[in-house]
Amino acid sequence: MSLLRWLLLVWPWILLAGSPEPQIRVLHDDGGWCWFEDERAVFRGGQLVFGVVAAGTRDPARRGNIEVVTYDLASGRRQVATLHRAEGNRRWFDDHNSPALLVRPDHRVLAMYALHGVDNRIYYRISAPEDTTQWGPEQVFIPSATSRVTYSNLHFLSNEDHVYDFFRGLDNSYKPSYAYSDDLGNTWKTGNVLIHVPLQFKHRPYVKYASNGRDTVHIAYTEGHPRDYDNSIYHIIYREGELRRSDGAVIRSIKEGLRAPEEGTRVFQGGPNRVAWISDLHLDPKGNPVLVFSEQREPSGLDLRYHYARWDGKKWVEHEIAYAGTRLYKGEDDYTGNIALDPQDLSTVYISSNADPVSGKPMAHWELYRGVTADGGAHWKWSPVTHDSAADNIRPIVPVSDVHHVVMWLRGKMTAYTDYRFEVVGIVR
Repeated sequence: MSLLRWLLLVWPWILLAGSPEPQIRVLHDDGGWCWFEDERAVFRGGQLVFGVVAAGTRDPARRGNIEVVTYDLASGRRQVATLHRAEGNRRWFDDHNSPALLVRPDHRVLAMYALHGVDNRIYYRISAPEDTTQWGPEQVFIPSATSRVTYSNLHFLSNEDHVYDFFRGLDNSYKPSYAYSDDLGNTWKTGNVLIHVPLQFKHRPYVKYASNGRDTVHIAYTEGHPRDYDNSIYHIIYREGELRRSDGAVIRSIKEGLRAPEEGTRVFQGGPNRVAWISDLHLDPKGNPVLVFSEQREPSGLDLRYHYARWDGKKWVEHEIAYAGTRLYKGEDDYTGNIALDPQDLSTVYISSNADPVSGKPMAHWELYRGVTADGGAHWKWSPVTHDSAADNIRPIVPVSDVHHVVMWLRGKMTAYTDYRFEVVGIVR
């Protein structure tokens, strides 16, 4: 990146250093999300549309409801549509059940969601044209009778005229899988398992997806859950029916899937006290992937780090960039506050940490920081987005847009993925 472009990117933040802090808006009063279903937030015109699983903090009747929020950026008006009412079913109060959203070419929004690996059905609804406060009836797609599904990720490829849903759990495999639609998500067809893990123990790779919207989907993944496996990070590409390594070399067809995680291109070599978990993935203006992930340095979750990696056209260049602090809670020792790329400027990241990003000094709460690099990730300048908070600030996301810029996150307290009390907050620029 040139010095001039870097200055243009950071100059607004330099100016803000001597001015009042940006206003943090409450975008929604109650909700949570995991980070393995995308997109969790999209723009439709001047409106931000995002999905959550409500905790019922203020209204117990909402507990476990799947909600979509339409937030008008200009007026601040918020409208909430309930996609699915939990009606006392405790399994719905789980942040893994949050919906994935896709703005279709006809300007309707497709939302897909599922229970966390205990059922064979993926639920979906389609919004009215130009209106995400109104939705069509809830429909159900069952990939197979034995499937146990979770984690929808939606991508439309215009060259194929297909919508893909990359999910987990076809045929109770625990593995990344896919389905596809040739009518913009109105009806669905079952694909196959995407990444096989030929081990006796039932490992489940964790995956992030990013596409160019035309002909290519990038896929970054681990071998399994970090509590079960000393994960590395890998990357593959889907294009024209084939799964390929980072350099474009064909591995085999998507219908066959990978025979093992190691068939992809390794980005980061894991090992004992070096256990990775993927966090975010986006494409730069040239279509090259950039990804970020966390690393656990010791098994109790008391020393976590963040990493940044980019494909330079020939190889992966990877750097450790910041202290991530400690685990969010005991039992999920790899849960960080998380890290998100800014898709509009991939030299910028947002991290949540209960430690100073540079020194590792502990803090009372998880705070949000903005990091900027001018040399491809080797060095970073950090500035606080929140400080001296009375609650935790975790799981930031930056929705994709060429026009708007919103950084949003969850503010509150989490004691388990089935027990949290959050507001969705953000900074709108």
